[in-house]
Amino acid sequence: MEFLKSFPRKSIGKRILKKQGKLTVREVALDLLEDIEKNNSYSNIALNNAIKENQFSPADSGLLTELVYGTIQRRLTLEYYLNPFIGDKKIEHWVHLLLQMSVYQMVYLDRIPEHAILNEAVEIAKFGGHQGIASFVNGVLRSIQRKGLPSLDLLENPVERLSIEYSHPIWLIEMWVEQFGFESTKEMCEMNLKPPVQTVRINQTKSTQDLALQSLEKDGFTVQKSSLLPECIYNKSGNIAFSAAHRDGFITIQDESSMFVANVVAPEENDIVLDACAAPGGKTTHIAEKMNGQGKVVALDIHKHKIKLVTEAAKRLHLKNIEPFQLDARKISEKFEENTFDKILVDAPCSGLGVLRRKPDAKYTKLKSDIERLSTIQLGILDKVAPFLKPGGKLVYSTCTVNKEENENVVASFLREHADFEPDEDFIQLLPERAREFVKENHLQILPQHFDSDGFFIASFKKKAKSD
Repeated sequence: MEFLKSFPRKSIGKRILKKQGKLTVREVALDLLEDIEKNNSYSNIALNNAIKENQFSPADSGLLTELVYGTIQRRLTLEYYLNPFIGDKKIEHWVHLLLQMSVYQMVYLDRIPEHAILNEAVEIAKFGGHQGIASFVNGVLRSIQRKGLPSLDLLENPVERLSIEYSHPIWLIEMWVEQFGFESTKEMCEMNLKPPVQTVRINQTKSTQDLALQSLEKDGFTVQKSSLLPECIYNKSGNIAFSAAHRDGFITIQDESSMFVANVVAPEENDIVLDACAAPGGKTTHIAEKMNGQGKVVALDIHKHKIKLVTEAAKRLHLKNIEPFQLDARKISEKFEENTFDKILVDAPCSGLGVLRRKPDAKYTKLKSDIERLSTIQLGILDKVAPFLKPGGKLVYSTCTVNKEENENVVASFLREHADFEPDEDFIQLLPERAREFVKENHLQILPQHFDSDGFFIASFKKKAKSD
């Protein structure tokens, strides 16, 4: 099948650009898909950069986002659909991506005529490779038109069917089914394929929910109050990062599940609080706002460039009670004395399985072995920061993932190894009432389907006061 090979190339976009000038939305989408998969680029960052570089209109930006996220989210399903038509033919990966993107449009985007999808796919194949590749792409897509796609009903194993139908790796489906049951897993997979709702947190040191709503509506956004948290607003239109309210520090973009954390920390105005894994600063600044700009929030992160993000967030929100330090939390003894902090938050590095709607590429790059490695790191951070909490103080542990090894098992191990800590009995009272039904044994596991938000885990411990 030599005719399916094209000459060496840096990227489909750069090759096409030399031949015909400005790139179309689909050409940019293909370039991004290749970059994300080959170079492990972050899809959200790559997408935002491409929109800026190409100066796309809102409509074209929306189509680009749909093509990139949709093709990534549905990858396993698209491969299943394409396999009978490609068979054992050896084709370059960019051609495979082009076919996936084309089938995604044919199956999931009803408003785009199939002849337009086919014509542009063939043109991209011709410019990116040669006429032989263009003919192959045309042949595959026209065969799909004639014969139709293979039925998912051919998959008799329910776990395999779930994996292919909702495009989640089978190891992940098996783990979730074991831990949460088949129906909850199916609901989670369905939710992971839906676009996330953009939620914003009001900076309560500068604004109120009503004032923020008025400002955003004035800028043309369709917004509404949250039914869970008084500091949260739902945005139903556009990117609120470009609003005056965001520019002036009245709001912060943050998922609603993530906002639960600062409420559980429940800092008081004169507290000294440690945020052990602070970047990019969403929870750090939320805690600082709840302290009304008083006291001190010490924000640590291992990476210098991420600490810069915390500093920039504090500056935009006009918060002066945050002290950022570049430091691995496991080396906290190098800078601080034991029994220093009134409250400690460990928002630990994790597998991120609760935020797959926002980072759909992550479900294909994560491995089961990552979970074991990360749980060791998480427990290590908790072990190291625990002595730096004052007796009677509170330690909150959170992750944006959905699996017991990184969540419940880490909590259980920590409590076994630290007899001076106990579950926080006040924990449940600090949560929104509707969230309390999901609390088990003094910890909360939010699944994406619970509140149409990110999957999130929160546990809270108290350090026992020293006996007289």
